[in-house]
Amino acid sequence: MNRIIHGDNLAVLRDLPTASIPLIYVDPPFNTGRRQVRPAIKTIRDEAGDRTGFGGHRYRTERSEISGAGYIDAFDDFLGFLRPRLVEAHRVLSATGSLFFHIDYREVHYCKVMLDEIFGRDCFQNEIIWAYDYGARSTKRWPAKHDNILWYTRQPENYTFNLHGTDRIPYMAPGLVGPVKAKRGKTPTDVWWHTIVSPTGKEKTGYATQKPLGILQRIVRVHSHPGETVLDFFAGSGTTGEAAAKNDRAFILVDESAEAVAVMEGRLERFAPKKTKHRRKAVKRKADAGSLRK
Repeated sequence: MNRIIHGDNLAVLRDLPTASIPLIYVDPPFNTGRRQVRPAIKTIRDEAGDRTGFGGHRYRTERSEISGAGYIDAFDDFLGFLRPRLVEAHRVLSATGSLFFHIDYREVHYCKVMLDEIFGRDCFQNEIIWAYDYGARSTKRWPAKHDNILWYTRQPENYTFNLHGTDRIPYMAPGLVGPVKAKRGKTPTDVWWHTIVSPTGKEKTGYATQKPLGILQRIVRVHSHPGETVLDFFAGSGTTGEAAAKNDRAFILVDESAEAVAVMEGRLERFAPKKTKHRRKAVKRKADAGSLRK
């Protein structure tokens, strides 16, 4: 069953059965210290405007924030916020399961040390670099145009990895590999070149920090099997759910934002998800004592 759960993700995680989820992807807040918003842009005919359009007419650009599409991304204790949620994620992950943790360069080093403590360093498999080329260019330092995705498994050597399920990408020097290989393309490495969600494309939902469907589909296809369930407890715009459903997986999406839940409901309506509002139990179950590895 596909599910969208409106509620505190820590409380939801504590209610999930141990070793029940084969694949978890999370894209938590990045602790940037600012409000994350998706701007709305419109142009108005104005001969004194800032841009020229068809027929030489001038237009004025107006920017505004899309109502309900942002959130405050600042924490006094970021790791203290994340740790109990990732301890629970470790507990609910199945024996051959994987966790993909999406973050950026500001916090990745601290988050990796924390995840090494929770999962064990021997269960760290890859740091994937998602590289893109869009947005402003700094003139004072090299522009930051990548995110980091940390891949951990429940066991060091026994995990799902269906490389045949991945998409193939062009060779950077096709002339060096010959026409047959060039036509077939190659499997990706740990650096994934993929554009961001186009501000004017059909994929755009208007939700701040929305991630591309192509990135999530690659993760889902390679690291899970058809019929399995994919969990995202910082679900945002629901990209994980769409990637799962399009590839014959079920999804559980959790977010405490009513606006995010509304976006997900509209986006995923054709997959008939069941929406629930999580109610905290009177007595919370404590996390398993063995869920935090030393």
